[in-house]
Amino acid sequence: MKIRIGFVVALAAASLVHAQAPPAGVPVFEVDPNWPKALPNNWTFGEFSGVAVDTHDHIWINQRPRTLADDEKYLLAKPPIGDCCQPGPSIMEFDQEGNFVQGWGGPGAGYEWPENEHGIHVDHLDNVWISGNGPKDGHILKFTRTGRFILQIGRLGASKGSDDTQNVKRASKMHVSPRTNELFVSDGYDNRRVVVFDANTGAYKRHWGAYGNRPDDAAPRALMQDGAGPTQFNLVHGLRLSIDNIVYVADRLNNRIQAFTAEGTFLREGFIARSTLGNGAAYDVDLSADLEERFVYVADGTNNHIWILDRSTLRVLGNFGRQGRYAGQFHHSHSLAVDSRGNIYVAETQGKRVQRFLFKGVK
Repeated sequence: MKIRIGFVVALAAASLVHAQAPPAGVPVFEVDPNWPKALPNNWTFGEFSGVAVDTHDHIWINQRPRTLADDEKYLLAKPPIGDCCQPGPSIMEFDQEGNFVQGWGGPGAGYEWPENEHGIHVDHLDNVWISGNGPKDGHILKFTRTGRFILQIGRLGASKGSDDTQNVKRASKMHVSPRTNELFVSDGYDNRRVVVFDANTGAYKRHWGAYGNRPDDAAPRALMQDGAGPTQFNLVHGLRLSIDNIVYVADRLNNRIQAFTAEGTFLREGFIARSTLGNGAAYDVDLSADLEERFVYVADGTNNHIWILDRSTLRVLGNFGRQGRYAGQFHHSHSLAVDSRGNIYVAETQGKRVQRFLFKGVK
């Protein structure tokens, strides 16, 4: 099934920062219904909260085993009700062909496992970073690729708000800069900032809010469907660094992407389906795999699209996908990641799956 991306003509869908013509053509994708392949051990999936691609083009998935319904884990009953199924591990690695490589995760010695798994990132040194958005999740964990614990930043239930330099508060996603070995965090569900730590020591470096402002936790969270953008983040849900060290932030409930320098200076913003209510349109953000990273991809878990933006202007060019449970459709598209070949992986929470979309070129 081929999904072609048409142009979005409604000016309300995007904020034009510079009067530039859009790039020639937009990417085209085709869903791969055979990815991933069958899992071992009669495992089944809960909600998929995160997906990441490492430097080897392996795909890492963060899922929530505790979200499985009773009829999805019959093998755990005493006695077993049927021959299917049981929860798989929280963290799973797959190769390009969709073969399961390894899995691990859960409570262990020396660290506090999140109450509710959320973001995942695999850095340039193959370290795996995990965040949580449970009620008390005030921390981020760092592991080796085989699951050996390395570092915890913050503590469970210890957050003091958006100016806290020791803890996060229900952080959503992370990205380590290969240039500086700094950990950038979209923080997140309760806090209203981007915060930066040293990726080796966990030492605090800096933080900022929308437009580079100081975050204000007391500011209203009312949705604004027109006019000037809100001066504070609402729900900071996704984050990605570009090859030229620009930080792209998905402000989910404000239906926008904001771009900053790595030091926190505001550059530009683009709105996406700004009339969207509910859970918002800007869930997660990643960049195309070409050398210039010409396109920004945004997961939208309310309208259930993947939006395509021109990176130079953050102007919306098109989208693909729609609500549904068949291949190529989405049910709460929550997170996305791009491999070196340009393929997109989309993790769905309520849909409880990850889909791969094969890059077919720019047309």
